[in-house]
Amino acid sequence: MTALTALTPLDGRYQRQIEPLRPIFSEAGLIRRRVLVELRWLEALAAEPAITEVPQLSPDAIALLRGLAENFDEAAAAEVKAIESTTNHDVKAVEYWIKRQLLGNAELKAVSEFVHFACTSEDINNLAYALMLKDARESVMVAALTRVLGALRHLANESADLAMLSRTHGQTASPTTLGKELRNVIARIERQFRQLEAQPLLGKINGAVGNYNAHVIAYPEVDWPALARAFVESLGLTWNEHTTQIEPHDFVAELSDICRRLGTILIDLCRDIWGYVSLGYFRQARIEGEVGSSTMPHKINPIDFENAEGNFGLANALFGHFAEKLPISRFQRDLTDSTVLRSLGSAFGYLLVGLRSLERGLTKLRADPVRVGDDLDQAWEVLGEAVQTVMRRYGLPEPYERLKALTRGARIDAASMHSFVESLVELPADVRQRLLELTPARYIGLAGELARRS
Repeated sequence: MTALTALTPLDGRYQRQIEPLRPIFSEAGLIRRRVLVELRWLEALAAEPAITEVPQLSPDAIALLRGLAENFDEAAAAEVKAIESTTNHDVKAVEYWIKRQLLGNAELKAVSEFVHFACTSEDINNLAYALMLKDARESVMVAALTRVLGALRHLANESADLAMLSRTHGQTASPTTLGKELRNVIARIERQFRQLEAQPLLGKINGAVGNYNAHVIAYPEVDWPALARAFVESLGLTWNEHTTQIEPHDFVAELSDICRRLGTILIDLCRDIWGYVSLGYFRQARIEGEVGSSTMPHKINPIDFENAEGNFGLANALFGHFAEKLPISRFQRDLTDSTVLRSLGSAFGYLLVGLRSLERGLTKLRADPVRVGDDLDQAWEVLGEAVQTVMRRYGLPEPYERLKALTRGARIDAASMHSFVESLVELPADVRQRLLELTPARYIGLAGELARRS
C-alpha cells in the first residue's frame, strides 16, 4: 500500500499529518499494549504473596518482561499476527507469543502458564484500548489543541480593540471587537479542553463475567478486587468495579461526547472565519507557488478552514456512533463493540487533521482594519440601541418606538443620527454631547477588556 493506493485519506493524502497516531491506534499499537497488559499482570501475580506458585520475580526477570513490552516493534507484531493466522484469536496469539519469549529464561518459563491467568480476552482488550486513548490524549491531542489555542490567543490579542460590526441574524447589530469574538471561542474550547483532560479512563480485570469466578476458585484467600484495583491503577487508569465480561465503555462514550462537542465548536469557528474572510475582515497570507483557482488567478480560497470543517464533521460522525453504540451490549457481552473500537483511531485521525488544518489557516490570517472600519462607518443605525437606552434612563417618552421609527430597516448616516440626538432637548446637555461624540467604532462596551481576559 502507498499513499496513492490507500483506501482512506488518513492512510493516503493525510498520512503525514496523522503520523503521531500510528504507533497508538494501529494494529501494532493495539498488540503492543495487549503485550504490556499481559506482562504487567504476570508481575502483579508474582507480587501477591498468597500466589505461591508464582514466586517474587528477580530483577533480571522483571527487566526481561519490561524489555519485551518496551522493545516491542513491528517485527514482533508480525510474529503475533502469524500465530493468529493459526489460532484465529488475536488475544490468544499474544499469550502464545509471550510464552515463546519466556522459554529462554528458566525462572519465567516455570511460571509461563500464569500468563493470561484467570483472564478473559476483554480483561486485556479493555485495558489496552484505555491505554491507547490515554496515550492519544496526552501525547497527541493535547499538543494539537494547545497549538490551535495559541494561534487563536495571538489573533485575539492582536485584534482586542479592533471594533467590528456584529451580525445577529445576519443583520447589522451592536458593535463588538474582533478580538472579543475570538475570545468567546477560546473560552468554549478551553472548557471542553479541561473536560477532555479530566475525563477518567476506566479499566477492569475481573474475569469472564466480572465476578472473579476463576480467580476465587483457584485462590480463595486472595483479595481479588483489591489486587485488580491496584493493577488497573498502576497503569494510570481508573478502576471500574462493576462490569460484565466487558468494561461497559461508558467512559469511551463520555470521551467521545467531549470530542464531538469540541468538534462542533470548531466547526462553528471555521464557518464564522470563512464568513469573515468572505466579508474581507480577514486577509489570508499569500503563499508563493500556491494556486487558489484553476481559472481565476486572483483567488486565495479559505481552504484550510473548509478542510478543517469537513474533517471535524467526519470525526463527529464517528464519535457520535461511539457514544450511541458502545454502551450497549446484549446480556453479558456481544461482539459488536470489537469492530467498532477498531475505528477509534479514525475518529482521532480526522480530528487531528482538522486541528492541523485549522492551525495552519489561523497562522495565515491578517485582520484588515480598513475593511472592518468601512462596514462600521456605513451602519450608524446600530447606535439606535445606545440612544434609546439613554433616553430610557432619563425618562423620555417612547424611546424604543421613536428609534424604531427612525432606524428599522433604514440606512442611517452620521448626519441623521446627530440630528435626532440634537432634537432630544430633554436630555442633559453633557449627556447629549456624549451621544453626539459617539460613533459605531466607539460603541463597543467592554469588548476590548473582555478580549484580554483569560
